[in-house]
Amino acid sequence: MDPEAFSPAHFKWDYADGVATVTLNRPERKNPLTFESYAELRDTFRALVSAKQVKAVVVAGAGGNFSSGGDVHEIIGPLTEMEMPGLLDFTRMTGDLVKAMRACPQPIVAALDGVCVGAGAIVAMASDIRIAHPNTKTAFLFTRVGLAGCDMGACAILPRLIGQGRASELLFTGRVMTAGEGEHWGFHNRLADDPLREALAQARTLADGPTFAHGITKTQLNTEWAVSLETAIEMEAQAQAICMATNDFRRAFKAFADKRTPVFEGD
Repeated sequence: MDPEAFSPAHFKWDYADGVATVTLNRPERKNPLTFESYAELRDTFRALVSAKQVKAVVVAGAGGNFSSGGDVHEIIGPLTEMEMPGLLDFTRMTGDLVKAMRACPQPIVAALDGVCVGAGAIVAMASDIRIAHPNTKTAFLFTRVGLAGCDMGACAILPRLIGQGRASELLFTGRVMTAGEGEHWGFHNRLADDPLREALAQARTLADGPTFAHGITKTQLNTEWAVSLETAIEMEAQAQAICMATNDFRRAFKAFADKRTPVFEGD
């Protein structure tokens, strides 16, 4: 992927100085997802694995809302007419978007505003850091349309963010989690009147940091979910030893010795 030349068909893409911004851009419908936009988002996050110029990613929505989830007419309607093989193809494809977001080495900062529901709430959940406007309303709506709450990894990831009991309530009821609840529970890292500006500033800070090491941190956050403490400590010993062999580590030491701010280059 060349981030400066990349031109997706189903969302807006901006790139500057190591930070890529993905904007869900159907504001007249509160930025719903379609079969095509799911697939293009999945492919984009997969491609970011080899896009070394991109150091951090911001995900946002246009027009004062993040996302209303799967488009009722373009996704939910057609799903009611599908046979099982097609349904499973779809649910695996949407899950692959979350896998791709978690697997891309760049930190993902979500800027949340207004409506953030259904698959939109999942995209927010799959991000690494979430900054929300105080008016943000987040809901995992699947039960309201007769589906289970176990969608796109929600039953695995959400309890780790906000706890089993709170996740159970949201996934069983589909009720709205207010921005205040989200901050108090740990879903939102913080609230801001201009979440996009805050998210870009956060991404800029991350992009200026040791980006190779950030990728290692993200990998360990993912892989240590299901291992013993003893295994996790050994995994981190090996991961940190790899980071100690980088030029960024040596740059940081020299900068400290020279009493100046280090300039990291990601190698």
